[in-house]
Amino acid sequence: MRIRAEQLLLEDGWARNGLVTIGDDGCITAIDAAGENEAADQAVPVLLPALSNLHSHTFQRAMAGLTETRGPEGRDSFWTWRVLMYRFLDVLTPDEIETIAAFAFMEMLEAGFGAVAEFHYLHHAPNGAPYDDLGELSSRIAAAATTTGIGLTLLPVHYRTGGLDGRPLTGGQQRFGNDLGRFLKLVERAKEILAPLPADTSLGLAPHSLRAAPADDIRILAATLPDGPFHMHAAEQEAEIEEVLAATGRRSIEWLLENFQVDERWCLIHATHMTQAETEALARSGAVAGLCPVTEANLGDGIFEGVAFLEAGGSFGIGSDSNIRISAAEELRQLEYSQRLKHKGRAVLAEPGGSVGRRLYDGALKGGARALGREAGAIRVGAFADLAALDPARFAGSGKGDGILDGWIFTGGREAVTDVWSAGRHIVREGRHIDADALTRRYRAVLANVMGRL
Repeated sequence: MRIRAEQLLLEDGWARNGLVTIGDDGCITAIDAAGENEAADQAVPVLLPALSNLHSHTFQRAMAGLTETRGPEGRDSFWTWRVLMYRFLDVLTPDEIETIAAFAFMEMLEAGFGAVAEFHYLHHAPNGAPYDDLGELSSRIAAAATTTGIGLTLLPVHYRTGGLDGRPLTGGQQRFGNDLGRFLKLVERAKEILAPLPADTSLGLAPHSLRAAPADDIRILAATLPDGPFHMHAAEQEAEIEEVLAATGRRSIEWLLENFQVDERWCLIHATHMTQAETEALARSGAVAGLCPVTEANLGDGIFEGVAFLEAGGSFGIGSDSNIRISAAEELRQLEYSQRLKHKGRAVLAEPGGSVGRRLYDGALKGGARALGREAGAIRVGAFADLAALDPARFAGSGKGDGILDGWIFTGGREAVTDVWSAGRHIVREGRHIDADALTRRYRAVLANVMGRL
């Protein structure tokens, strides 16, 4: 497969009339930065490395729009939203979970993402009883990835307790729960499930959070897949930080950094509420801050310390989390806009004299690929061909160089994405997934059925 682009973003900057060759293994085998006159299978106006979506709960895509009515008493928050989420997932069957996941994966691809890390904590039946196959729901996520062609990093999530006091799981949480022994068996089953999938598929681990995974379990899990991605929710909610502080005498990020070898394979999701010292220390650790700006805004989580984190050299990536709105451009736009509101300025996350869009996109490329443990994030020989093509006629701006990224992120969206390749699989064409009609039809039928049971 050979793709010619009028403009393409390479590691050392923009090139014109470039030709990218993809091998049978889904990796880039050659880049000719002056391939204007050479034959190509596909010609596009703009070719970018595709972003990796580093944090997703696909089943929540079917909840979108259902939690925007204020409760009759008190103040709505993440905690009241969580009650509704538990009630929703109680009705989902394995077939429905697979169908919803496939639809969400399709939308990610159409939005310009080439791969996803699925933070997969939904393991059991609604009453908490394991399925006959402990990996039943892991297999459904794998099947959805296979159906859609998205690159998958599966992150089985360890969820053991309801709080730092060790209280047992109740209600909807029971679908998540495992003791450590059973969770390790689930991980082994996940390895078997992923083995037949394409070579760009990978496995990581995810202790859910400090409130849900005891410290000793986290230590064992960190050594279980020593080379794999290691993800964890951290410092999303102030109430959670207060609970950690009361139990340990330290704030969440502070305690993690003191007690674990947090390094480049770690991805701390949200990391919203940090002191200056925590922000600088997390940046020095090399861990990726997994930011989900659209979901964080929707849940009222708070605003990440973006300026201080980037000034300290921190790495970040973006994820679609609750999947209430799946758009790579909108996640980056919301990230910058949150900083503008916080600091009452413009172009806040840009380098002096530089493009906001370029800094956001470069950062999310590198951090996302690292968080997935994926050889991607750049158009370079040997990397997986995770690529996204844009049509600059579908957004405002100069349509040239970094102005492409500024225009797409701040004035465009998923409608500007014309083609996407995931590890060389050409699965979005002319703006639509190649199986969009069938995937959408199945999703709509499932959604109508689920709504009738709520």
